[in-house]
Amino acid sequence: MYKLVITESYQKRAKKFFEKHPKILEQYEKILKILCINPQHPSLRMHKLSGRLAELFSVSVTISYRLIIYFIIKDDQIVPVDIGSHDEVY
Repeated sequence: MYKLVITESYQKRAKKFFEKHPKILEQYEKILKILCINPQHPSLRMHKLSGRLAELFSVSVTISYRLIIYFIIKDDQIVPVDIGSHDEVY
């Protein structure tokens, strides 16, 4: 199982996001549980990003919203970086 590491900066971003989109919170929590158990689960649609975000991965929360993460395999850690619509996080 992977450990979820929540930074203070991500906490602030997520709080703002969920103030605007409270209906997504339940789906988000479900996605985090799946991510910690099996990051390769097909429902996550996790993929590595490129360009200036090449160190990061994207996970689908819903069709419209993405979670951007650092996926650190050697330390079994997942560090959320940003959450928002496709255009907001890319």
